[in-house]
Amino acid sequence: MMDITREAEILLVEDDPNDVELTLHALQSGSVKNRTHVVRDGEEAMDFLFCRGPYADRSFDRPVHLVLLDLKLPKVDGMEVLRALKSDLRTRRIPVIILTSSREEKDLINGYNLGANSYVQKPVDFEEFRAAVRRLGLYWLVVNIPPPGGVNQK
Repeated sequence: MMDITREAEILLVEDDPNDVELTLHALQSGSVKNRTHVVRDGEEAMDFLFCRGPYADRSFDRPVHLVLLDLKLPKVDGMEVLRALKSDLRTRRIPVIILTSSREEKDLINGYNLGANSYVQKPVDFEEFRAAVRRLGLYWLVVNIPPPGGVNQK
């Protein structure tokens, strides 16, 4: 189980400023101490996750603990980000939650086929959305037991 005294790092990949604000508020109001990084498009997400470009100072030795991934993103869509993340031995164990407004069955199927750990449709209601994000954070950062050696072990 993750040591909850250590700060959990979350990557939020979301281009809608309102959804970013709601998600950050929900995560901060939970009981898990976390640091959330926000990227606004798929290309920036790939740079962050693969420690390149403006994120070249990051290290694969300290991967994020959780990725909250929207699907409909500028530059590179969420499915491509998921495909790259789950195809690379250095990042494939990082839990990815697709957090999207898409209600398309093909997105659900493709997401799980590419290795998503969970698929959550964004509720329209603010309180439902906040509660859903809070529960996701608690489950994936406190309840879930990651693989031995951390998420980036081969």
